[in-house]
Amino acid sequence: MSFSGSLEKMVITAYKDGKFSSQIGKPFSVYLNPNKYSHDYKICYNNVSAQGSPGSSPDFNKMAEENMSFELVFDGTGVIPTALPGILPFSEDGISKQIENFKALVFQYNGDIHSPNYLKLSWGTMLFKCRLTTLKFVYTLFKPDGTPLRARANVAFVGYTDEAELAKQANKTSPDLTHLITVKGGDTLPLMCYNIYGSSQYYIKVARVNQLTDFRDLTVGSQLFFPPIQDENV
Repeated sequence: MSFSGSLEKMVITAYKDGKFSSQIGKPFSVYLNPNKYSHDYKICYNNVSAQGSPGSSPDFNKMAEENMSFELVFDGTGVIPTALPGILPFSEDGISKQIENFKALVFQYNGDIHSPNYLKLSWGTMLFKCRLTTLKFVYTLFKPDGTPLRARANVAFVGYTDEAELAKQANKTSPDLTHLITVKGGDTLPLMCYNIYGSSQYYIKVARVNQLTDFRDLTVGSQLFFPPIQDENV
């Protein structure tokens, strides 16, 4: 099997906000694409069990943050062609400038936002919004005077999603949550109750909570309060 197409480099772009709308500096193109990367997922549970129980009944808690890690190579020997986009030419200071630029983008404290930068990793079909968690350099080649010429960087990132996006991803139809819904054209109170609670039987009580004198006459654009079904008012 053969694959065609031009070489695409992994790119790391920094942002000053969690919405990834305000870019900082120039994107960083890696010098050699990693030969592998790991993308970890985890589900967190609360272990519920009675004293003396032979087992437990894990209750769902949350979806944990995703994590990604891989190894990058920094080279100042001149072996890597400098004509490639984003590659710094060979310099007398070896890889010092390469590492300085990389650390400034992903690691260093940004006083404007009082934290390191928000990052976006992109390579092929992979797009990962994240923040750096660990960075470890292992220097493997030196000039006679001790100037590093090559290093391997082990990097790990934790996925980042801003609060607004998390709210969009959450199951907003859960009957155990409080809802504030804007009335749209064609909405009826029984239908809205069915969509939220799974049953239209609560519409009279919801009308009472919202002090509606006529549940059939809903005003488009108005907002209605739908309390949790375990609420005493429902």
